[in-house]
Amino acid sequence: MTVSAMYPGTFDPITLGHEDLVRRATILFDRVVVAIADNPGDKAPMFTTDERVAMAASALEDIDNVEVVGYQGLTVDFARDNGLRVIIRGLRAVSDFEYEFQLANMNRHLTDEVETAFLTPTEKYTFISSSLVREVAELGGDVSEFVSPKVRLALFERCGRA
Repeated sequence: MTVSAMYPGTFDPITLGHEDLVRRATILFDRVVVAIADNPGDKAPMFTTDERVAMAASALEDIDNVEVVGYQGLTVDFARDNGLRVIIRGLRAVSDFEYEFQLANMNRHLTDEVETAFLTPTEKYTFISSSLVREVAELGGDVSEFVSPKVRLALFERCGRA
């Protein structure tokens, strides 16, 4: 039996921490879909959905069993409609757990066809978040340790530093 999973998020932008989780997830699952949310809720993305999809696809292009797509609506609906049995969620710190636990339980309430799997990042990525990377880039800091070179360039261009 093949098991396909999705790793949903806004990925604004995709970081090396995200990449780390995707690469490790490809060892566990036959197919991993990085699903970029077009409805970020209360977040105001720096990049459009199409830009985020392009950046993530570029950062992950060397991995055969990864697909990057944008999506709208409920994550569990997207998963179920696309035959994705597992939702991958990253836990960087204990503070992430409460929200992720609530989200996993809500998803389980909405459908029993999709499970949630939690992965923790490699230690050197535990402090990295897209919002912190955006802030550092906006304030002129060096983000090369946190994102791929193409994502770094996109951030610099967006911040008027290219």
